Amino acid sequence: MARICIKDLLLRTEVGFNPHEVGKKQDVLLNLHIHYRLQGEERSDAPAEALDYRSLCKEVIALVEGRRFQLLEKLAADVADFLLTKERVEEVEVEVDKPHALRFARSVSFYMTKKKSYGME
Repeated sequence: MARICIKDLLLRTEVGFNPHEVGKKQDVLLNLHIHYRLQGEERSDAPAEALDYRSLCKEVIALVEGRRFQLLEKLAADVADFLLTKERVEEVEVEVDKPHALRFARSVSFYMTKKKSYGME
């Protein structure tokens, strides 16, 4: 098992439910830890075997910036669920950080871990 970390991915989306937040895009920072199965890329040094984190990142950007969320929890869950649809991904850790959400704090964040579940076959 290996892990790719995408740190401080700065996105803009509608997030929040208070009247002053509705209809306005705000900054959010995502930190993603993607646990996945290696395919030999650590030995072969072959890009074609590696997890394409650039494409994953682009898809996460489209998911988050193209939607509206009331809660950080929902945003994090949707990102985690999306990443877990990828064949090699086994577990994800998602932190969503909302800068300036509270007057006297730098930010508020929500963190979750999700694992791929395999149904009984």
